[in-house]
Amino acid sequence: MSAQSVLDSPVPLRKRPRIKNEDESDDQPHSLRFSEVRPDTDGRTAGPSCGSQDSRAANGSRNDDDLPIKQEPTDQELPPTTPFPATANGTDLEAGMPPIKFKPAEIEERKGIIRTQVVENDNSRDSNILLTGLKNIFQKQLPKMPKEYIARLVYDKCHGSMAIVKGDYNVVGGITYRLFNSRGFAEIVFCAISSSEQVQGYGSFLMSSLKDYMLEHTQVRHFLTYADNYAIGYFKKQGFKKEISLDKPIWMGYIKDYEGGTLMQCSMYEEVRYRALSRDLALQKWIAQQKTARMSRSHVVYPGLECFRAAAAADQGSDQSPSTRQRSAGAGAVVIDPYSIRGVKESGWTQEMDLQVKKPVANNRMAIQRRIVSDLQNHNQAWSFMNPVNSDEVPDYYSVIKEPMDLSTLEANVESEMYPTMREFAKDVQKIFDNCRRYNAENTIYYKCATKLEKYFKEKLKEYSATLKDK
Repeated sequence: MSAQSVLDSPVPLRKRPRIKNEDESDDQPHSLRFSEVRPDTDGRTAGPSCGSQDSRAANGSRNDDDLPIKQEPTDQELPPTTPFPATANGTDLEAGMPPIKFKPAEIEERKGIIRTQVVENDNSRDSNILLTGLKNIFQKQLPKMPKEYIARLVYDKCHGSMAIVKGDYNVVGGITYRLFNSRGFAEIVFCAISSSEQVQGYGSFLMSSLKDYMLEHTQVRHFLTYADNYAIGYFKKQGFKKEISLDKPIWMGYIKDYEGGTLMQCSMYEEVRYRALSRDLALQKWIAQQKTARMSRSHVVYPGLECFRAAAAADQGSDQSPSTRQRSAGAGAVVIDPYSIRGVKESGWTQEMDLQVKKPVANNRMAIQRRIVSDLQNHNQAWSFMNPVNSDEVPDYYSVIKEPMDLSTLEANVESEMYPTMREFAKDVQKIFDNCRRYNAENTIYYKCATKLEKYFKEKLKEYSATLKDK
């Protein structure tokens, strides 16, 4: 197969096996005891017994465990153990691809220095040793949390853990979680890496391993966790967000809600192999670069222009004073046709395109308004606000709402230049959310969508209008 046909072949995604539905005895909500949780000054919390389902997730230190460290090139360029997908006739897509640089944790796993292991309290000797190692790390990395509380959850049989192990029993980090399989989510309770093993990528390696394990062996497609102040950055890097898309009835009462932590959610996708994500992205990048190189000459580097250098050298060799040379610089300037420069014509650039780029933006404010409307329309919570409410379906709506507004009407108003200021524009957008909350009860999906979309709108408004002087 030619290189071109290889690049034109799609990269197949590996489908994960479907897991049969299973009911679990531990999937019942426990009583909430808010008074038993007391946040400490540093954001960590001391909590109740295992009966209350609350998370205490932390990355174990203020240090970022994913900062790169210097590695020898021969270590970083180890070949991947799992090859990239092949094309239909078996040709390897990674043939000719430059070596991939791996993080230290990935290198150590390929060398057999570390491994990940799922462990539960099954009363076996090996499990007890590994759980004790995890307990010791959590207790050391979370000094403000009661040691008894940590031990109770780690050894609790309704919790599971994934540990990073060196050798037979040397635990260097891990995650303790609680599974709510039939509800489709798991609660991250503890997450920590030993302080002596940080900045090697263990945190990302561990979370990616847990995601792949959940996708392959459970029905879990979401993680929920309460992160302290020091752990928020780590969880963001692992795909967690502060915006919770899961409906409250799914998780409320199953995990502990407490003051002092930030609830975060991570959603996983069956088509993604998280352990191989860096390799898959590198493959896609390489394929895109190869296709771009076939269709353009943007990768070609031409030698620099010599005419200006020659003119400058001649000017320096003249016997004129610097002030005289400065006054006469315009008269002796070198003028060349830009389209005679090698690479300009080949790039497809034309004089018409050059003139188009030089045109000033007619209305920056209107462009921002258009962009915000487009962002709102593309948001996953905007489905009920796209068009005006149908009075045949909701007969009393317009008797309650006197100033209706929706995204299609808003878009038409923007195109008609009805908003000379961002303040007037924002006022009409706000009507969409206020009208929805006025007409619908708080427990309805419409009310929740309005609240989430309003938060998104305010973030975008602040982001886009920051450069406008006249708002």
